[in-house]
Amino acid sequence: MENRITIADLLAAKHQGRKIVAVSCYDYTTARLISQTDVQMVLVGDSAAQVVLGFDSTLPATMDFMAAITAAVRRGVPNVFLVADMPFLSYQVGVQEAVRNAGRFVVEAGAQMVKIEAGGAYLDVIKAVSDAGMAVMAHIGIRPQSINRIGRFKADATTAEMAAELISLAEQMVDAGACALLLEGTAAEVAEIITKRSEVPVIGCGSGPGCDGQILIAPDILGLTQQPGLKFAKNYGNMADSIVKAFGDYSKDVEAGRFPDTEHSYHMKAGELDRLKELLRRS
Repeated sequence: MENRITIADLLAAKHQGRKIVAVSCYDYTTARLISQTDVQMVLVGDSAAQVVLGFDSTLPATMDFMAAITAAVRRGVPNVFLVADMPFLSYQVGVQEAVRNAGRFVVEAGAQMVKIEAGGAYLDVIKAVSDAGMAVMAHIGIRPQSINRIGRFKADATTAEMAAELISLAEQMVDAGACALLLEGTAAEVAEIITKRSEVPVIGCGSGPGCDGQILIAPDILGLTQQPGLKFAKNYGNMADSIVKAFGDYSKDVEAGRFPDTEHSYHMKAGELDRLKELLRRS
C-alpha cells in the first residue's frame, strides 16, 4: 500500500533520532483502534497464548493460530509496519521449516517481518530466513520460549560478563542478517550500548529508555489485565473497571426487562400487525 510504513521508514527514524512506537496486539478490533494513532509498528506476539488463550506460557501458540490472528491484525492496521512472532517449534526443528513458516506469515498474513527468539544456536536460522528475502527481528535478552529450560525469568546483562556476551550476540544477529533487534528484560545501560552500536532499529521491552523504540502489549497499555504486571509494564488506562461495569449494567438491564427496549428492536411495517392478527384469526 502506498502509505504503509516500511523498514526504510524505521531505519530513517533510528538515524534521525525519532523514537519508534510499537504495540503487541492480537485482534482486529484493537488493531483498528491502534490504526487511528501514531503507532508505527505492531507485533503479533506469541504472548497471545497467555493473554488470549489463558495459558501460563507462550509455548502453546501454534503456527495456524498465529497466522490467523496476524492476518486479522493486518486487516485492522493496513498501513502500520507488521511483525509476526514465530511460535515455539516453528523454527527450532530445522532451517527449511523455519523458512517455510516465515513465508506463511508473509504470504498468508501480510507480515513485513518475522520475530525469532534467537540464541547463538539459531544464527543459521536468522541467515536462512533473511537469505530467503524476508526481514527478521532477532529477539534476545529474556526469551520466554526458553522458560522450561531456565525455570524463572530474570533480567539479562546485569553483570559485565553477561553484558559483553549479549553485546556480542546482538552483533552476530545483525551480521547474520537481522534487520531489527528486540531486547527484552535487558539492563538499561547495556541496551543503550547495543542500540548505539547497532545499524538496525532496536526495540526495547523492559530494557530502558536508550533503545530506538519501545513495545508493550495492548492489554497492559489499556489496563485490562487486572493483575500485577511486569516491572516494566505501564497502564495508560483502566479499561478493566469500565468493562466490568458495562457488563454488570447490561446484566441488570436484561434481568429487569429494560433491554432490549423498543429502540433496540425491529418492528413490523405499519398495519402489518393488524393484517397478521386477521390472518391468524381466520386460520
